Amino acid sequence: MRAAYDRAVAARRAFALPGYPTLAQAGFDGDYVSPIQITSGNLTGPLLMSKDWLDAPSAHKHRETLRVTGYLPNNPFNQVINRVLTLLGMCRADIYITPIFHLLTPTRSSTIPVAAARASFDAVGRFELMGRRPVALGTDSARVLEHFGVDPVNAPHPSARIGSYDARAELIAQAVRAT
Repeated sequence: MRAAYDRAVAARRAFALPGYPTLAQAGFDGDYVSPIQITSGNLTGPLLMSKDWLDAPSAHKHRETLRVTGYLPNNPFNQVINRVLTLLGMCRADIYITPIFHLLTPTRSSTIPVAAARASFDAVGRFELMGRRPVALGTDSARVLEHFGVDPVNAPHPSARIGSYDARAELIAQAVRAT
């Protein structure tokens, strides 16, 4: 498992696309595929795959918090994930969260072209599966996984504008239990 993870880290470091800052360019290179794995990087835990990690302006604005935790505790995505973990009786160290798209987007809630998302998963994300069936958080990640023949358990994106935080958390917890 560690060898696959090390390949994923090396692949992320090598992956670049015009118009999208890399983690290294933004000052977030580290021994992880995505900074969220600072706290959510269990190589044998449930695998949750979302669209992206963060946008460049937010990463710059919240640099100090992100260098310590790898995530923003107060954003909707993470408030829902915290509720999921409570429902499952788990903590962040028990799970593995990663994006499909391993570069920073130029703005918050950016649309990532399908070709770019596929290129990122093909170059980097496939190494992160490590025999696990992923939970696809949202339709963007589900479509990319399915394109590559990966059969995810589908769940809403934690930031989706459907239902309450608790309702989304319950659906995601059900998906994690189904892996």
